[in-house]
Amino acid sequence: MTLTVPDWAGETVAEVPCPVVFATVSGAHLYGFPSADSDVDLRGVHLLGLRQVVGLRTGPQTLTRGGIRDGVELDVVTHDLAKFARLMLKPNGYVLEQLTSPLVIATGETHEELKALAPDCVTRGHERHYEGFARGQWELFGRTGELKPLLYAFRVLLTGVHLMRTGEIEANLTRLEGGPGYLGELIEAKRSAEHGGLGEIVSREKVEADVAALRVALVEAAAGSRLRGELAEATVAAMDDLVVRRRLEPPADA
Repeated sequence: MTLTVPDWAGETVAEVPCPVVFATVSGAHLYGFPSADSDVDLRGVHLLGLRQVVGLRTGPQTLTRGGIRDGVELDVVTHDLAKFARLMLKPNGYVLEQLTSPLVIATGETHEELKALAPDCVTRGHERHYEGFARGQWELFGRTGELKPLLYAFRVLLTGVHLMRTGEIEANLTRLEGGPGYLGELIEAKRSAEHGGLGEIVSREKVEADVAALRVALVEAAAGSRLRGELAEATVAAMDDLVVRRRLEPPADA
């Protein structure tokens, strides 16, 4: 399935009241299992001006907006460059997925610099991020029985295993290896019914066993990973330098 986003997504980004460093599509579109009526989740970074960070009246660290357009629910969230940089320096796979999303709505020089720093921000500590995210989605599946949180649980576990083994971010479930054979059927079912359940595709017991096995696989992948255990000081310094340079001399394309 070719992943597409509405033509008006770019117009929505242009309405952000600060220069936009980048904006990409996240959520189910990025993860490879959007439904016909899936929300459009736009994520990115904006750049506050120097006066907005050194004065008494500081600018917004996070900007959010939502609404409905052409019958599609829209969710737009951007963080200021410094806040996003701090998140990158934590074991936060979510922001790295946003940064490296192939579904790009707006980009520029600063976006490219951030992406160049992304590999150096990956550590074994990201295992905790993905395990925790998966646990939350599994609990949500237990309460609702819906396919969406179940697919999220599989997706984050497989993304985490792949990251621990390769150091590469891959958020698209359809491109990840190691999942159970019925995932394709679950994805097709979810695409036709956003809030549908397992139906007769697979038993609850089989799903529970497979999720548990992937949680073990994630822990084992982290234990055997060649990734660094913590960030190098040079990475922190490079990120700091990028933020300072952009504050003092923002490029024309942010």
